Amino acid sequence: MPKLDNQTILLALAVAIGLAVLLQTIILLAMFVTMRKVIGAIREEAESLRAAVMPVIFDVQEILASSRVSLAHSQELFVNSQKFLADAQGFLTRVSPKIESTAGDVAEITRVLRRQAIEMQYSTLEIMERVRMQSDRVDGMVSNFLDTVDRAGGFVTDVVSTPVRQISGVLRSAKAIIESLRGSGAAR
Repeated sequence: MPKLDNQTILLALAVAIGLAVLLQTIILLAMFVTMRKVIGAIREEAESLRAAVMPVIFDVQEILASSRVSLAHSQELFVNSQKFLADAQGFLTRVSPKIESTAGDVAEITRVLRRQAIEMQYSTLEIMERVRMQSDRVDGMVSNFLDTVDRAGGFVTDVVSTPVRQISGVLRSAKAIIESLRGSGAAR
């Protein structure tokens, strides 16, 4: 049975604590890498959404610009003639549904974007809560492990030192008896 001294026990505890710290570092690094990937994916999704919405906005601006030009032209025609007024009203009648449709589409896109932004915010908050819970859980596991190692070290110390002291006392008393027997045999 190898002799366990304080240095061996302290070395064992230092190794256990070092391994626990290394394990915690690895877990935290894995959580960091995962969060970084999630943030990158969210960023890419936002960029793709922006790329999809910007052409629609530019088209709406072009339609509005062309409507303004048409309205200015129709006003000029109104001044010149009643006949042109009827043509302008026809043009406005044709363009109005498109403008209303475009405005409705823009409003729908805005609603969808708002809803997706809220969903992304909720998802991000949920991910952060899960990361916090996992961090707390890992911290608790490491703390429990270290407490168990500490208790096990104390238990091993008590289990080993008590019998060693008892055996040592028995050996000392046997030695004293033998020496006293030798001493009384030499005195005779």
